[in-house]
Amino acid sequence: MDTNNTAAAPNTLKQVSMPKRLIALLVFLLLISVSGLIAQQGVLFCILTLFMVLAIIGKQKAGLIMLRVYTSLLLAVVSMLPLVLYDAEASAGSGPANFAIGSFEAPVPDWIIFSILILLAIIQVWIAFTRKVGKYFNREVNLNIMR
Repeated sequence: MDTNNTAAAPNTLKQVSMPKRLIALLVFLLLISVSGLIAQQGVLFCILTLFMVLAIIGKQKAGLIMLRVYTSLLLAVVSMLPLVLYDAEASAGSGPANFAIGSFEAPVPDWIIFSILILLAIIQVWIAFTRKVGKYFNREVNLNIMR
């Protein structure tokens, strides 16, 4: 009588829940994208990031590839910022940059800001390349994120 359940059991795939660190990264990317859309800064980039988040939620293998490329490029760009923005003539006479969030304002040296950005990028790369995140995506390699 119970032959249908035993026959169907070997064919079912093991359900893997989304890792908590991937959820945290997706929330971070979602907040950054929505704030970019609200501020109307980098609108196309924010929309593409939202599509990537949707592909990751849908367990698309293309979402994993996009996440890994996105975080790797982000780390490369953020690591190059101190070299690109370095100006020997201007930095000798200038003080620390003013950091302001809402009514909070404080002078913060540039090296602290760059260190925080690089650390955030390293954490994102670490999350994207962990084994648990890779196991979450169970579909075959397909670059169609709208599937």
